[in-house]
Amino acid sequence: MIFKRGRYSGFLRPISYVIDLLIINLLAYRFFEDNLIFINYTVIISLAWIVIALRTNFYEIYRFTRLTNILSLTGKQAILFTLMVFAFFGVFNNLNRDPLSILNYIILAILCITLVKLGVFYLLKKYRLLLKGNLRKVVIIGLNQKTDQLRKFFLENPEYGYVLAKTFDLDGDKKMPLDDCLKFIGENNIDEIYSSVSKLSDKELAKLIDYADNNLKILKFLPDNKEIYSKRLDFTYYGYLPILSLRKIPIEEPFNKFIKRSFDIILSIIVIVGVLSWLTPILAIFIKLESKGPVFFKQRRNGLDYKEFYCYKFRSMRPNPEAHLHQIRKNDPRVTRVGKVIRKTSIDELPQFINVLKGEMSVVGPRPHMVSHTHMYAKRIDKFMVRHFIKPGITGLAQVSGYRGEVEDDNHIINRVKYDIFYLENWSLFLDIKIVFQTIYNALRGEEKAY
Repeated sequence: MIFKRGRYSGFLRPISYVIDLLIINLLAYRFFEDNLIFINYTVIISLAWIVIALRTNFYEIYRFTRLTNILSLTGKQAILFTLMVFAFFGVFNNLNRDPLSILNYIILAILCITLVKLGVFYLLKKYRLLLKGNLRKVVIIGLNQKTDQLRKFFLENPEYGYVLAKTFDLDGDKKMPLDDCLKFIGENNIDEIYSSVSKLSDKELAKLIDYADNNLKILKFLPDNKEIYSKRLDFTYYGYLPILSLRKIPIEEPFNKFIKRSFDIILSIIVIVGVLSWLTPILAIFIKLESKGPVFFKQRRNGLDYKEFYCYKFRSMRPNPEAHLHQIRKNDPRVTRVGKVIRKTSIDELPQFINVLKGEMSVVGPRPHMVSHTHMYAKRIDKFMVRHFIKPGITGLAQVSGYRGEVEDDNHIINRVKYDIFYLENWSLFLDIKIVFQTIYNALRGEEKAY
């Protein structure tokens, strides 16, 4: 059975940005008599605030973040914001504003923002405590001193929103086999698994990791003297208790997320306006002349967190009932003459830039599969589900490495998954740019498996 990974509200952080920017700009209005200069201030300082916040992780506040960390982040943001505001008034020195009044404005703005930030932080705690919302169901595997500390942390701090469903003893009087633990996790829709590494054999450790990967469960380890796989582990604190996360995904960091999304938006707008705007009507004529049916072909595929979405393409086949069930094969009779050309050059994929602009896909990422194939591969291919921790892409590292087109056997899809996992664990903007240029080069050269 396939499980969907839970997410918190995606509106909370954007709302925080909006509130803070409103405070900054409304309090500054009294400094400006010229509306044009005020607009310049709003644009410049707002952009500067966002960039600084992304670099300082100012909005990276989690349920387990300590108050001292919040105040530390606020201090860093305040210092950099102060420099930016004085720099602005230094450039526009004709405004002749008193430095003390500017400093008072900055202090008031930061104070208001801090109060709002702390208010939201503590209101969320009360919301979890009293209304039982924004909760995460968790289990602990393995009993020892460390896991007992974590158990007490969960039980004594309900405001953090962790609901401890069960603690499993693997070697005591009430020991339970790991398979029974995994069965309980699956049947009770557990969100996060916390495990002591020392209580697991190498075989059990591998089984637990595979289960978490294949079922989109968040797996975290309590560190001890036992060496874990050579992965890029994420190290955080719950209170004063150190916690290790199995996999660190660079794209999930706020600044990297901002960079990647900006890259996606800019490139998709360039393609949609610069290419699709004139190419679509031309292709529409040829597609319609050769066969009846729509110009665009849409197909349900699985994306981020296993959610389904409609993936767009230029129609390259005659309408047929098997389009959503069977992959295209070499010399497939369903493909039209126009279809052969646009598939060979990958032009049929260009409408997916609309998916990118909508936020359903990224320019670069794991290629999404048909829903029926995703279900099949999830059952047969180990770690296949890991690909859904990030958005799918129009192109990807696996595709430019020779694993595109028809899946010929299990070894083909296994190698795809390996490249996809490497990509999500080692993402960089440079890697995205490299993959894009390699994709363009391959399309111009013509690929053997592009049919």
